[in-house]
Amino acid sequence: MLDLLRQPDGATIAQVMEATSWQSHTVRGFLAGLKRRGIDVQVLERVRQVGTNQQGAKGSYSVYRLAEAG
Repeated sequence: MLDLLRQPDGATIAQVMEATSWQSHTVRGFLAGLKRRGIDVQVLERVRQVGTNQQGAKGSYSVYRLAEAG
């Protein structure tokens, strides 16, 4: 998972789920744990597709990457 997050283009939750067989809440918890440990997790891009009633629709995603150290 860390290798995915170190890529220049980062990774989405779906990509990490596929690589690890984890569920989305587990991936999000892992990212939150990294932040609690002081590891900078950047959000490179947020794509929000809007459905009816201004709610997030399927297809919305964010791209995450670990910040460069040093």
